Amino acid sequence: MPSFDTVCEPDLTEVKNGVDNTTKEIGTRFDFKGTSASIELKDKEITLIGDADFQLQQILEVLHNKLTKRNVDVRYLDKGDVQKIGGDKVKQVIKIRNGIETEISKKIQRLLKDSKIKVQAAIQGDAVRVTGAKRDDLQAAMALIKKDVADVPLSFNNFRD
Repeated sequence: MPSFDTVCEPDLTEVKNGVDNTTKEIGTRFDFKGTSASIELKDKEITLIGDADFQLQQILEVLHNKLTKRNVDVRYLDKGDVQKIGGDKVKQVIKIRNGIETEISKKIQRLLKDSKIKVQAAIQGDAVRVTGAKRDDLQAAMALIKKDVADVPLSFNNFRD
């Protein structure tokens, strides 16, 4: 029986490369010279450190540009609050989404059930497996999921015929 998995997994190597490129640009840009501007990636968390909120926004903008050039969807980034740390420095922690959250999985399941497409959706950990009798039904389900769940960067893998 044909099936596919709906997942939310970024390419972590490309994210690492994007962070490294951002670090290089921060080191060479004139407006960051002599400041505490930095960025680091650790365990699916990106930490931005700067002198002010404005500087954090500039670092974030550079990061967005670098990730976009590497075909990484910026919707994977889940920005945290700006926190004050020692002195006049601020930091912001950005979590990288990995896996579909439970409420989004249930939304996908409900969406497919209500659509009257002849497919079944089963939540399996942080992925949703969709099975159906025909390949056309699965392709219709993919199109429906992409159209209605636009706020999460979903991808489809493990397509079996």
